Amino acid sequence: MPERAAPITPEEVAHVARLARLAIGDEELAGYTADLAAVLDHAADLAALDLDGVEPTAHPLPLRNVDRPDEVRPGLRRDEALAGAPDVAENRYFRVPRILGDEG
Repeated sequence: MPERAAPITPEEVAHVARLARLAIGDEELAGYTADLAAVLDHAADLAALDLDGVEPTAHPLPLRNVDRPDEVRPGLRRDEALAGAPDVAENRYFRVPRILGDEG
């Protein structure tokens, strides 16, 4: 992206807002103009960097998956699980709200 020759104008910001179908008022226009100018200045700074020999990457640090081997472990017994929710336990099962009507 080449460096901008002139700073972005409020008219250009209003035009971009219309293209994006955003309704911004006159009182917001100055703030959005400054914000968009800052974004474009940052993009120009990035475009000016010498990146010859720099490999593309999705993350600045090398990543690796942190996997652990699957191992069988004992789970909760039914009475232990139901003890955590005594007001919803019914006949050794969790009671949940009905999501289907009588027809289904």
